[in-house]
Amino acid sequence: MFFCVFHISPHRTENTEANLPESQEFLSGIDDKKTTRFTDFEGKTSFGMSVFNLGNAIMGSGILGLAYAMANTGVVLFLVLLTVVAVLSSYSIHLLLKSSGIVGIRAYEQLGYRAFGTPGKMAAGIAITLQNIGAMSSYMYIVKYEFPLVIQAFLRVDKPAGEWYLNGNYLVVIVSIAVILPLALMKQLALYLPFSSVQVIYKKFNVPCPFVDFALNGTASGLNVSATDPGGEEDPACIPKMANLNSQTAYTIPILAFAFVCHPEVLPIYTELRNATKKKMQHVANISITVMYVMYFLAALFGYLTFYGEVEAELLHTYSRIDPYDTLILCVRVAVLIAVTLTVPIVLFPVRRAIQQMMFPNKTFYWPRHIAIAFILLTFINLLVIFAPNILGIFGVIGATSAPCLIFIFPAVFYIRIVPKEEEPLRSFPKILAVCFAGIGFLFMIMSLSFIIIDWTSGTSKASSGH
Repeated sequence: MFFCVFHISPHRTENTEANLPESQEFLSGIDDKKTTRFTDFEGKTSFGMSVFNLGNAIMGSGILGLAYAMANTGVVLFLVLLTVVAVLSSYSIHLLLKSSGIVGIRAYEQLGYRAFGTPGKMAAGIAITLQNIGAMSSYMYIVKYEFPLVIQAFLRVDKPAGEWYLNGNYLVVIVSIAVILPLALMKQLALYLPFSSVQVIYKKFNVPCPFVDFALNGTASGLNVSATDPGGEEDPACIPKMANLNSQTAYTIPILAFAFVCHPEVLPIYTELRNATKKKMQHVANISITVMYVMYFLAALFGYLTFYGEVEAELLHTYSRIDPYDTLILCVRVAVLIAVTLTVPIVLFPVRRAIQQMMFPNKTFYWPRHIAIAFILLTFINLLVIFAPNILGIFGVIGATSAPCLIFIFPAVFYIRIVPKEEEPLRSFPKILAVCFAGIGFLFMIMSLSFIIIDWTSGTSKASSGH
């Protein structure tokens, strides 16, 4: 099941505070330790809308890789890992809220500054930038691979002969210049775009097994094959695996981590929450994570049970192998294209803000700099999408580097550094737990990167080859 809602309010993008010098973003409550008001901004967002916004921040292109992750771990092992990452994400938000409540800071990068000075702010800013560049790149990969298929379906081009308008690289550049760049150049961006589909569940009951590629059959009628072999026994390819380990299993935790990153958005949403308290914001986070947990599992399960071992790293691309002219698939593909195209400029805003805070912390808004950063970012992302071979590499590398930093390592080390020793000694249970949590993050990062590098160097990696 897909249910993606992309929403951003002006407060979460380039609001007035982005134009203030960095020093003015610290609140007076920092010096007065008895006054621990989280923010001087009176939030106006309801509890329900805050859940909606945080769920929206969690949801992203990572959902498209979950069925592939399940195919390479098995249903039970995938569910265990999904549960672990969801629970740990909730705990890391607790650490962020506790730290921000003590120092009265509402920006992830500023927590880094408060904990470790400029190096802390730079580390947080770089991680956020990499994570969002990864997200934008994954969205643009979807444009690159899905847009040609949509045009091909509308024009009924059965056998493409190298037409330029069916070349994904050209289409990515055209979409970037015609749609994304103008939106990215706006000073503020408020966008509400709902997109929902039950395609994944519906198609599970309409695609027989074993799966037969439409391109090999030539006709959709060729899909009517039996799930049993001539002897009457069920085809082994149509039996879901409960546990599975192979070279591609290394991508599972990075894909899950990539799918759950929302932590840079937690503090801005906390700021906007009406009658905000740490307990109330934690409830917001728990509900959002639970909803996404259920949605992720359903999307992965039904995607896997539709294609089994044939599922691709980008789930939607697998559906084109059923019938490229299927009306439902075409409608979903168009909706996804619209959604991801309009989401790229939304994601670009916090990236630009992180870059400005790192490189121009005391500068006010300046149009040439605003335009230049957007242009350079889009150029870099286009080059990455054109020359890098596969979306799996994005999920893997970003999920194994910036995602563990933002989910595990930074919240824990910020907490250890910011919470006063008088309140919680270093040997207290909460601090020891935070140290272990940071250790888990480092372990995830080292293991995931090691396995991914081994997979790449083996010469059989799907991440180092095209679709």
